[in-house]
Amino acid sequence: MTVHISDRVLDGAGSGAPLRVTVVQSSPDVGLDRFAEWLTGLDVRLVRADLGDALPGPTEVGDGLVVLGGQMSAHDDDTAGWLRPLRDLLAVVSATDVPALGICLGAQLLAVARGGRVEVAAPPGREAGVVDVRWRPEAATDALVGPLVELAGSSRTSPQPSMHADAVVDLPRGAVWLASSSMYPFQAFRIGSAWGVQFHPEAGVETIRTWADAHDDVDTAAVVAAMTERADAVEASGRAVAQSFAHLVRERAARRVTV
Repeated sequence: MTVHISDRVLDGAGSGAPLRVTVVQSSPDVGLDRFAEWLTGLDVRLVRADLGDALPGPTEVGDGLVVLGGQMSAHDDDTAGWLRPLRDLLAVVSATDVPALGICLGAQLLAVARGGRVEVAAPPGREAGVVDVRWRPEAATDALVGPLVELAGSSRTSPQPSMHADAVVDLPRGAVWLASSSMYPFQAFRIGSAWGVQFHPEAGVETIRTWADAHDDVDTAAVVAAMTERADAVEASGRAVAQSFAHLVRERAARRVTV
């Protein structure tokens, strides 16, 4: 079953039928968070895979697809039976013109779906808190993250919330490598019409606090302090990701109308 995140279209929708974006959630504590406010002008429909909602088919996702993070690994098919069909969905959608965005676990699922490799409990350890994501030259002209590169200016880095121990260690063949951090190289990539980001652009301080509290190897106070100290820059970077994705959805829809 596909359910609405709310009974209304998010603020900012234009005239005519709203554009629909499907969001797949895999864990109760890893939701849309601030993206619920920032994905303006879109009819956001939430699929709670963790609660048994059936995944849509590739032609049923609408005008865009977002796959959120989760507490399981990208290989936990035995405990999360929807992961295999979700990887299949990402593989198909990313080969079309429908914009898709995978966040953290979603990025890892995208990488595996397209032939990359994810390592569970990667040796560098857990990356937690506010991470400086460094943009590669390819990112400057990228349709999704290009605005973040412009926002970053001469530093070419963006502060982004992070909380993961698994990581993409090999990109799929044909993927464009967009960003790295000092701890993990593959912070963002593009393949086909899909993007994967290892960080959490949607996460606010209370969400990060909840995640930090759940891990004995994370200093919650330090994580919250970093989020608070850099709140404006973190919000600006996260909002830019959401706005860029919404723009891609609208742009794709406009192309379809004019063809």
